[in-house]
Amino acid sequence: MTMKAILFASAAALTTANGAFAADAIVAAEPEPAEYVRVCDAFGTGYFYIPGTETCLKIGGYIRFQTDFGRNDGNADNTSDWNTFTRAQLEFEAKNDTEFGTLSSLIALRTNARDSSGSSANNTFLDQAYIDIAGLRVGMQYNWWDDDLSGETDVIASNATRHNAIRYQYETDAFKAGIAVEELEDTARPNNIGVTGQVSGTIGVVTAYLLGGYDTDQEEGAVRAIIYADLGPGQLGIYGAYATGANYYYEESEWTVGAQYELKVNEKFAITPGVQYFNNIDLRGNTFSGGDAWTGGVTVDYKITDGLRSKVSLQYHDEDNGKDEVLGFVRLQRDF
Repeated sequence: MTMKAILFASAAALTTANGAFAADAIVAAEPEPAEYVRVCDAFGTGYFYIPGTETCLKIGGYIRFQTDFGRNDGNADNTSDWNTFTRAQLEFEAKNDTEFGTLSSLIALRTNARDSSGSSANNTFLDQAYIDIAGLRVGMQYNWWDDDLSGETDVIASNATRHNAIRYQYETDAFKAGIAVEELEDTARPNNIGVTGQVSGTIGVVTAYLLGGYDTDQEEGAVRAIIYADLGPGQLGIYGAYATGANYYYEESEWTVGAQYELKVNEKFAITPGVQYFNNIDLRGNTFSGGDAWTGGVTVDYKITDGLRSKVSLQYHDEDNGKDEVLGFVRLQRDF
């Protein structure tokens, strides 16, 4: 066989082999289309659809670094006049439309770290968890006594303001009214129940709140009123409370009145001076028996940048048969 014939035979053999291998080649499967997270703008900013559902979810929270100061405001042995702590809070809000209106729920987890020990001062707990639909809210929640003024001078609630509760609230853009039944489980009386009700409304530049609470075990109650009015470059707040006797909702005094003015210097800076007077602060059993006190101070809020703000509170407190006291805190908080 000539050399030319050998070369043609070899070329034909290679071509046949390549064709055979090409027929057996593995073809990679195309990737399936991914379902990307979609923005949900039906309930405000920050929500997104949970993939595969029509439920919108929002994740938020804050980190707070704060130093409190005041008499015996430090460690558990009351031997220090200051204390620094860090708090982290994570919140999950879920909402979707139903035939009954918007179905909402909130889970808020909170961790407080006051030192590096494993003591009870460092704790993680469920701050809130509730279901809300058509004005009805059930679960662990803050009650209306937690809704106080923007400054830090006022003391217009006693004890915890967070309970397992059932509440109903009717609301429009300018009016709200509601009633709640709360388990006051953190008292020495495990079967104690509280009932609260509130109405609030806005007319022009004035907003008013009226709140009442009844402690069924003590058979005593309290009422509280707050009025806000937009005046000049800020907002005036006037408030008062009255208790028939010492009860879970208010037991600081028989009655109290106070006022503050939130001066909004600009979009980032606000100064809020305030003053409050307490009458009949001494207790004999559940009965107020005399003495008075007053508190005056100032709160400064400054928004450093988007998501980062600071607050400083400086208050002076004086009461009959007691020592005067300077107290307050310095706070830095990152919201997200």
